[in-house]
Amino acid sequence: MFDSPQQFLPLLPAEHLLGSYLERASAIANQAAELGGLAHSSTRAALHELLRNMNSYYSNRIEGQSTTPRNIEAALHDEYSDRPEIAQLQRIAVAHIEAEKEVETQASNVSPLNAEFIKIAHRALYGRLAPVDRMTKDGLVVEPEKLRKIDVTVGRHHPPAWQSLPRFMEAFTAHYDRQRASDSRLIAIACAHHRMAWMHPFADGNGRATRLQTHAAMLPITRGLWSVNRGLARGVRDYYGYLAAADSPRQGDLDGRGNLTQKGLLQWVDYFLRVCEDQVAFMRGMLALDSMKEKINALVLIETAKGRLRAEAALPIYHLFAAGPATRGEFIQMTGLGERTGRSALSAALKYGLAVSDTSHAPVRFAFPLESLPILLPTLYGTEE
Repeated sequence: MFDSPQQFLPLLPAEHLLGSYLERASAIANQAAELGGLAHSSTRAALHELLRNMNSYYSNRIEGQSTTPRNIEAALHDEYSDRPEIAQLQRIAVAHIEAEKEVETQASNVSPLNAEFIKIAHRALYGRLAPVDRMTKDGLVVEPEKLRKIDVTVGRHHPPAWQSLPRFMEAFTAHYDRQRASDSRLIAIACAHHRMAWMHPFADGNGRATRLQTHAAMLPITRGLWSVNRGLARGVRDYYGYLAAADSPRQGDLDGRGNLTQKGLLQWVDYFLRVCEDQVAFMRGMLALDSMKEKINALVLIETAKGRLRAEAALPIYHLFAAGPATRGEFIQMTGLGERTGRSALSAALKYGLAVSDTSHAPVRFAFPLESLPILLPTLYGTEE
């Protein structure tokens, strides 16, 4: 039974082993920064909102409790299924979306790499759910932010004795909650994700809470424009496999100087960086200006054939994506249509959801309606609808 923080060393692999990993982490940070230049800030904000829904879908999918993107969208409009099991999954999904907003806000008050942040993340999610929605298969009701007071076994892993959790969490904070360059920080976040999961601080809900914590820690790098969750969920077996491998004890004199395997931790870091590389590349491809222009044109033409949009709306809609909000008059002028017909084209774009506005007279800006995603952001949700 683990009862001393010395038993979950190393918290980072030895520095002399990190050269290539730091190079990869630096490249990820640079590519992520460039990603922000592919769309106007208002479009980035719309994408950020969309990815919250996606993160909920994928994080819950990892736990085997996901519902469809359409069901999530309906629940956000307070439309719940008549089937209790689906309605419950919808409530869990909405709670996750709201929890993600909260942890992003809280990250400005408490460092996400402070172990106390895991309590914030756990409370943000489970504090939003009624007892019936936070009951485990074993009939246990998950208590928001309460550290476990029982010893548990997770597969073949025996997390620390519950009495020792405060000491482990202090050591976690002392090591990870430091100022670091973005490349070193990304590697620290990867290691912190594993070590928090290894500690298993709560009786239940550790996976979702740890991913919320990691999301908040990654935010200065991702800016909410890409997500580790998507990559983890698209290879759940690998995710759990690499976590489990890093749980192993040290494998001989060539496997570091800590109690746990350094080789396994490096393999986990390599996997985490591969997920980041894949997700940054995916979103860079999705948001590339030339390809987005083509996708918007294709979408508008398809919807024009259905009588839902006008072909002349393609140019002003792309303008909203790339250059930002426009007045209603500017939108109409860009269509090249007369005033009355142009207003009709704008009205159709607003009804479809590619353009949104805060009031009936306010400027219009770009948005990503769910129905547009198979064309604008294909495979964002895989094959799910």
